[in-house]
Amino acid sequence: MSDPIPLDMPKPIGKARKVLLRRLIDYVALPSSRLAPQDRSMAGDILLDMLFHASEDERKLCARRLATMPEAPRRVLRYLAQCAFPIAQPLLESSEAFNSSDLFQMIDQTTPEHRLAIAGRKRVQPIVCDKLSDIGEGYVIRRLISNPGAEFSEHAMDVLVARSRKDEQLTSLLIKRPELRPAQAMAMFWWADGPTRSTILQRYAADRLEMINMCSDVFALAADEGWQDPVARKTLQLIERRQRNRAALERSDFESLEAAVEHAAQRGMGPEVAQEIGYLSGVKPVTVAKLLSDVGGEGIAVLCKSTGLDRKHLALLWVSLGRELKAENDEISPRFAHVAQIYDMLSVARAQTTLRYWNWSLSSTYSPAKVAVSGVDEQE
Repeated sequence: MSDPIPLDMPKPIGKARKVLLRRLIDYVALPSSRLAPQDRSMAGDILLDMLFHASEDERKLCARRLATMPEAPRRVLRYLAQCAFPIAQPLLESSEAFNSSDLFQMIDQTTPEHRLAIAGRKRVQPIVCDKLSDIGEGYVIRRLISNPGAEFSEHAMDVLVARSRKDEQLTSLLIKRPELRPAQAMAMFWWADGPTRSTILQRYAADRLEMINMCSDVFALAADEGWQDPVARKTLQLIERRQRNRAALERSDFESLEAAVEHAAQRGMGPEVAQEIGYLSGVKPVTVAKLLSDVGGEGIAVLCKSTGLDRKHLALLWVSLGRELKAENDEISPRFAHVAQIYDMLSVARAQTTLRYWNWSLSSTYSPAKVAVSGVDEQE
């Protein structure tokens, strides 16, 4: 009989340790048909203790062997996934053993490289997307949004829409996500580029015809009450068919909205005329100011189409703002050509719904862009 192994002897790194580590890795990597769960769990605890003292190459070997094993001991996998990135990479990219709770905990304990790998996994659950979105590392978020296997909650989309104000690349990525809601898209419109704005108006503008039909009798009820309920009045203003404000026209110095636009084209768009155009168009001063000052100009196309102004008055409104109608070669300027294309693309009903939504959201108690995010400004 051999002598018992002393417990207090020094632990030299010899061949026995290396072979034993390989054997344990081979053992826990056995298929479930050959190894009972309780045996794998016990071996995993022993392997984990050895990995604490293993070299980087040995940990890499273990991580590669176990990356394709969903039944591998989770304690071992979690430890390896939080080691240096070259060790963790195969596990973070492809291991199916991790659940959302595992990944959620790892995000706080690892590096940006680790989080980038998590963002590119075949499937990224909503709670993990929430966590990565809240941290807000630009290149991690861009990979996450580009990943078709990522599943975003409404909270994550609110956060990312707000972040897109300062990261121009996010708007063109977010517009491709199926989770993006109309309210979020319409909020993002104001800082998106031209192509993304066109997509928003094409995809998210609604015609509200069914809503109008279902609520048609409510208009009479509200009128009988003298429009005293401010919540009902504001909501019905969002729904109703008519865009121009007939009451404002009766008080106006201009005989029509067209006349106000023509006056502005001749004498320039002063603040009083701009406000009057807003009143006649049925929108609040803050809304018309936002539309007329917007550099892109797509909102001007929406305003004209929704109020029934024709192409001629679209051009006059453009000129009244001091913008070039023609380029140096006497052709239509590219920017106005783009705005005219938006005008032609939209139906009156869809343009009205978009304008009504903007008019409502700028004074609403809820706005996706106002979500509280550390380091992200609220909507202006």
